[in-house]
Amino acid sequence: MDAVYFLVQQMMFFSIPLLIVALGGMFSERSGVVNIALEGIMVAGAFTSILLISLLQSGMSGQILLLIAIAVAIVTGALFSLLHAYAAINLRSDQTISGTALNMIAPASAIYLARMIQPNGVQQVQFTNTFRIEKVPFLGDIPILGRLLFQNAYITTYIGFIIFGIAAFVLYRTRFGLRLRACGEHPQAADSVGINVYKIRYAGVVISGALAGLGGLVYVIPTSTNFNATVSGYGFLALAVLIFGQWKPLRILGAAFFFGLMKTIASAYSGIPFLRDLGIPSDIYKMVPFIATLIALAFTSKRSQAPRASGVPYDKGLR
Repeated sequence: MDAVYFLVQQMMFFSIPLLIVALGGMFSERSGVVNIALEGIMVAGAFTSILLISLLQSGMSGQILLLIAIAVAIVTGALFSLLHAYAAINLRSDQTISGTALNMIAPASAIYLARMIQPNGVQQVQFTNTFRIEKVPFLGDIPILGRLLFQNAYITTYIGFIIFGIAAFVLYRTRFGLRLRACGEHPQAADSVGINVYKIRYAGVVISGALAGLGGLVYVIPTSTNFNATVSGYGFLALAVLIFGQWKPLRILGAAFFFGLMKTIASAYSGIPFLRDLGIPSDIYKMVPFIATLIALAFTSKRSQAPRASGVPYDKGLR
């Protein structure tokens, strides 16, 4: 039973950032803009927030510092995504190319700035993890569920579930969500009834960037004590979650847990007696998430139907 608790707790650490970033990608693509820059935005958000933690934690620690870092990651991701929004919406450039450019800029900039800011030109940003919650009062004492979700946890896990609920509500129960979906399906029709397609698409991309920036921090905090300008391909894995989840919040939730489980097997197999005793080389386990991605997409790609106008630059003069 201890192995089950360990597996679920570790799965949360890997699934929640995937959920947050994939939901961000959903907002962008539902508005009509493909955002493959999620990886780069995650790096940018993680860099600024982890650097803040590294600089401030000598005089501040605990959940307050983490909440400040969360705000910084969100703002960084939103601002960084404006570069992609401007290129894709105003300049009507190829969205794949502009997203790839951001993916290349972010880690290089993070390494350069880390070496400039830190003493001795060190590029790794070190921090002390003081954010783990041993037990949530009262909730941690609930049989089974308490040990699964409310012990050895992080506040970011609960923030991820809150974001999921808000995202589903906004997308399907608000006027903004209706307009967002309209701009991703038929922007000309949306424009004809007075919806500003450009503003809606900007909003979609900025929300996407804010959540991706947050996802970068949420990924690093439970899994490491340093940041070296990489999120291990999690932005691209989040794109797979988005496609596998059919651009729908509930399905994205299920896909995030599936891929999170695969990542848990790859990273924490040594803590699971059954897997450890199999004697399989560690390199094989590290391949599991990516093999699972290929298999999942191979079987679901034929049924995948992205928003019709996703990736198509909008020209107000065309009808």
